Amino acid sequence: MNRRNLLILSLAAASAAAAPTAHAQTSAPIRLVVPYAPGGPLDITARALAERVRDALGTVVVDNKAGAGGNIGADVVAKAAPDGLTIGIAATATHAVNPWLYGRMPYDAAKDFAGITQMVRVPNVLVVNAARAEQLKINSVADLVAYAKAHPAKLNYGSGGNGSAGHLAGEMFKQKAGIFAVHIPYRGANPAQLALLAGEVDFNIDNLAAAAPNIRAGKLKALAVTSAHASPMLPGVPPLSASFPGLAIDTWWGLVAPAGTPQAVIDKLNKAFTDALKAPETKTRFEALMAEPVPTTPAQFDAFMAAERSKYQQVVKASGAKVD
Repeated sequence: MNRRNLLILSLAAASAAAAPTAHAQTSAPIRLVVPYAPGGPLDITARALAERVRDALGTVVVDNKAGAGGNIGADVVAKAAPDGLTIGIAATATHAVNPWLYGRMPYDAAKDFAGITQMVRVPNVLVVNAARAEQLKINSVADLVAYAKAHPAKLNYGSGGNGSAGHLAGEMFKQKAGIFAVHIPYRGANPAQLALLAGEVDFNIDNLAAAAPNIRAGKLKALAVTSAHASPMLPGVPPLSASFPGLAIDTWWGLVAPAGTPQAVIDKLNKAFTDALKAPETKTRFEALMAEPVPTTPAQFDAFMAAERSKYQQVVKASGAKVD
């Protein structure tokens, strides 16, 4: 083989070896918009999945766009090009509560998005101050309801603010149980829990991840979880649906793309993210957040969000909560 042929073969081999690298450098990363600030459960789970889908999808960059109860970030996704390069987190607030809570919405939660998959479900929990529960002899949901009926207008409950998950869950509980309790809104879920620990309020319906440390420490008494079924993360605590059938109000979030994204692109994203959600390592990592992975098909997630919007339309109306 002469020197000219050797040179041609060497250049061809070098070109072939460089081709994958060149492709990786020119392929655009996927932007995953999280409509809340860094550090929270939604952000943590989004970043965990972004790492796990790297082999299937390439680089996924998490972009936090917080504000307006999640509406700012959701609107970024709604108005992005439907090419699969911008996707986002859809949550209970952004896609089920806010459409009825806010007087003006920058996007249409029912029409501007295409579901990819639900990601997680986190139960909420009905908790009372442990010392107060002992004083009033409240050891179950039935005890709480009986006390409320025997002492009209004596109970109150706290939440992270008007229209918050804790507020709406409290209103659903009151409606189903046929009791009255005064709602006291605080400036966030943490101040509401501190108020419960201090005895300023009688009960809260809080996110399990937030309440769990004080439940374990014996400062809060868990009476029920608000999921449709008992939670393995809180053994021995019954679901509220056991006392009031149909009462289920979980915190959830999942992945969506802009409406009009090609089905083939949606299916590719669904395959990558559901595979990541099914991995044992994901389940272990999410357990620390009291979050249960819930991989679904795109159609299942779309149907789930529609059902949640319908449910919260009634709840928000009954609560009287409104944000202008």
